[in-house]
Amino acid sequence: MKTKRDLRHFTSFMILFAFMVLAASSSFPQDPQTDLDKKVLDFLQTHKYQWRYENISEEDGKFLYNLILEKDYKNALDIGTSTGHSAIWIAWALSKTGGKLTTIEIDEGRHQKAMLNFERAGLTDYIDARLADAHDLVPQLEGPFDFVFLDADKNWYVNYLNHVLPKLKVGGCFAAHNVRNLRYMRGIREFLELIQSLPELETTIDETSSMGISLSYKKK
Repeated sequence: MKTKRDLRHFTSFMILFAFMVLAASSSFPQDPQTDLDKKVLDFLQTHKYQWRYENISEEDGKFLYNLILEKDYKNALDIGTSTGHSAIWIAWALSKTGGKLTTIEIDEGRHQKAMLNFERAGLTDYIDARLADAHDLVPQLEGPFDFVFLDADKNWYVNYLNHVLPKLKVGGCFAAHNVRNLRYMRGIREFLELIQSLPELETTIDETSSMGISLSYKKK
């Protein structure tokens, strides 16, 4: 006959086992699988605490990496390169799906720094980095895209969505960063109201991101 103590031990064991299975099944390569994996991991580890200029966090980078692998996305757009942290995580995943990333930055200094980071991470072949004003360039891009990551001027979030949505494939994802950023309440509020009202989109908010990432999947 099992005692309460035995049941507690069994429950603790099952929780630990479930956690180990979950960790083992994660898409993120904790150990290098290829030479490129090793180079990217070494670069990210070396620069772990050096990201400034409103780059995303490491946790958000891993989230985007896993999402792209899970959905097998191939044609990605990153609006707001900064110095390249988000682009590195996205392009790394695309290197495994056979895809490529287009990323846009308006500041020349940040663009040049991002180009150097892409080279050091070994991901130059997977990234088309544009120095341009996204207000002008995004409407001109032909697409189609199956993944879009938006992390630029918040008051233009609605405009970016309107320009990109017709070029987003069915099943594709439009992800937007900083949707919990109260400094840009008006722009973010209008954007959230729009994505939640459009019948062709199914939207959720990732609760693991401290700044908030909205995920809008195109249904039709």
